[in-house]
Amino acid sequence: MLTSTHWGVYDVAVKDGMITAVTPFDRDPDPSPIGQSLPGAVQGPLRVRHPAVRKSYLDNGPGAARHKRGAEPFVNVSWNEAIDLVAAELKRVTTQFGNSAVFAGSYGWSSAGRFHHAQSQVHRFMNCLGGYVAHVGTYSLGAARTLLPRILMDMDVMRSQQTAWVSLEQHCELLVAFGGVPSKNSQVNSGGISQHEVRPMLKRLAAAGVKFVNVSPLRQDFEEAPGALWVPARPNTDTAFMLGLAHTIIADGKHDRAFLARYCTDFEPFRKYVMGETDGVAKSAQWAAELCDVPADTITTLAHRMTASRTMINVAWALQRGDHGEQPYWMGVTLACLLGQIGTPGGGFALAYGPVGIEGANARPFSGPVLPQGQNGVKTPIPVARITDMLENPGGHYDFDGKACTYPDIRLIYWAGGNPFHHHQDLNRLLRAWRSKPETIIVNEQYWNPNAKYADIVLPATTMMERDDIGSSNRDRHIIAMKRAIDPVAESRSDYDIFTALSERLGTKEKFTEGRSAAAWLRHLYEASAVRARKFDIDLPSFEAFWSEGLIEVPPPLEPSVMMRKFREDPLANKLPTPSGKIEITSPTIAAFNYDDCPGHPVWFAPAEWLGSPLAKRFPLHLMSHQPSTRLHSQYDHGSVSLASKIQGREAMTLHPQDAASRGIKSGDVVRVYNDRGACLAGVKIDDGVRPGVAVLPTGAWFDPLDPTQNDSLEKHGNPNVLTLDKGTSKLTQGCSAHTTLVEVELFKGELPPITAFDLPVFASRS
Repeated sequence: MLTSTHWGVYDVAVKDGMITAVTPFDRDPDPSPIGQSLPGAVQGPLRVRHPAVRKSYLDNGPGAARHKRGAEPFVNVSWNEAIDLVAAELKRVTTQFGNSAVFAGSYGWSSAGRFHHAQSQVHRFMNCLGGYVAHVGTYSLGAARTLLPRILMDMDVMRSQQTAWVSLEQHCELLVAFGGVPSKNSQVNSGGISQHEVRPMLKRLAAAGVKFVNVSPLRQDFEEAPGALWVPARPNTDTAFMLGLAHTIIADGKHDRAFLARYCTDFEPFRKYVMGETDGVAKSAQWAAELCDVPADTITTLAHRMTASRTMINVAWALQRGDHGEQPYWMGVTLACLLGQIGTPGGGFALAYGPVGIEGANARPFSGPVLPQGQNGVKTPIPVARITDMLENPGGHYDFDGKACTYPDIRLIYWAGGNPFHHHQDLNRLLRAWRSKPETIIVNEQYWNPNAKYADIVLPATTMMERDDIGSSNRDRHIIAMKRAIDPVAESRSDYDIFTALSERLGTKEKFTEGRSAAAWLRHLYEASAVRARKFDIDLPSFEAFWSEGLIEVPPPLEPSVMMRKFREDPLANKLPTPSGKIEITSPTIAAFNYDDCPGHPVWFAPAEWLGSPLAKRFPLHLMSHQPSTRLHSQYDHGSVSLASKIQGREAMTLHPQDAASRGIKSGDVVRVYNDRGACLAGVKIDDGVRPGVAVLPTGAWFDPLDPTQNDSLEKHGNPNVLTLDKGTSKLTQGCSAHTTLVEVELFKGELPPITAFDLPVFASRS
């Protein structure tokens, strides 16, 4: 039977009620190995098997001994008692403090199934209860999602029409990738992916004569592109690099004046800035070269190649995960406007190819079934990357996207899906707030990961293997009937069953369930999606036929997508949803906000931490904390594929040979990585494909402090987010700035502490 995951579709083999193997989908040309972690993990020892409550909380009620979260035993309780506890606490908090005292901040890709999707389930449940403080944006795209509607269009709308790889194969001559097109990232996709095509398509592009340029500190960011030119610029200097290209293009008179006049607004203020007429500093190739630490003629030569070729500019998601992260995106769009190729086959820009596997697929923008979440009665969401600020500063003020906002006073957190001790920055700061502010933390969780260990009440949730569901994602070419492979492990329940039980206690069951069982919901959602499918010229079979067959193949579009083709053909009939209806190189709206860290057009700002700053004398390595190749974020870090990649049990950090040698470090050593925010241990790999002065430590190692009773303890497993900067990208976007981080590395001496991330918590009997 088939199941869908965020890293692929697999055929699941079961014997005597146990998963024995998963085999990649036979239609997948480049399957991900991550799925091989499933058999050992799903029924392994780390499953949450019973409802559990932190002992002090069980004995003394909400708010008891909050400082002991993560450092004291749990007590197993019955489902009936657990549901009573959670329902009573939700009622207490919402009655005494209002629904704005509840943060239901689910974040993460907990399931590729469209019904049993934890984030949708918890949001629907809370909306039926009157609402909750939600988050807006994502860690992956916080800056982009806020900026792009102001200057172009909604991010998801833009992604749905991204130029297909086959169009590049037929028409593109030069693909310039800022941040590369990392194939390891393309293993995954929110909602699932049935066919991995990025690596095969890059080979096809090369065979068709497309040339590649990788502007990135990491050669591996474009290692699958045959013959790619690597330009190892300093991290966080992409905006300066693009400004140097723009200056060369404008100075040479090669900018497309007709395109700028017809399709864009207010080019002149930007031109004056680039040419130095505004501030007396010309943003020339030489100016950019000094910031980026690359030769000036590399920039000028590339600018000449771009104007002489059908050029696609790719700007990776990673670039906007740094201080002033909106600037490289704004600048990438502006650079494409200068070339005038937006809306042409094989030309323009992409934001981006490579961060997930579906980008560039030759597929219809159809998403399949979607669970309605209802309307949130609380209208004050926070930017997702500002969780610690919210907990530390109830009633505090901050600016966001032109609005003056106030942080709520959070008394209760309900988390279902995701792991804040992976996603968030400056984890030591988050832990202090986590242990001091909320009175109650409740999680639905499958495994005893840090999210569970630092909670008060833990409710055991099923995995995708233990329930029926429908796997489908926007632009994927298959819809999968995900049939239950095994019975629920121990006492685990689906999120739907958990929230149904809670709704019954709280008087919202009819509103939450609409009188449907999980099976009835699957049929209902599928049939609703069949109606929507007709708008895309897709005829879906009956639910019975789909469930019997096991999958549906969605036909590709008649013509490959070319982003903004219609806008280029007739910008008056196909106006963009911006105030001007055009691409806003200069945005009067943003300019009117008067933000000192984000004016009305793209500019260069020096990041808070970078290799050109005075702080680099103390911490001379720029830390890149990117997506791992052996798991999705922190999911299945305890699985066989992820564990096999560890070095002496720790996450592997990659250093340039020069940086390793100067510190007396060799491959296979364990090092201490540190700055003023914290320290962690990591294993070492040495690779000359990393720019000197850069250290690479993937995210997702389960948070594992040396002394769990203390804050600010040494993290011994290799979680880079004890080091990363927790600062909003700007007042406009308030995104994640994780890629703006300086560190130092030293050889760890002495006895290595054991890894305890994969140990179960201690369990106690009740008092």
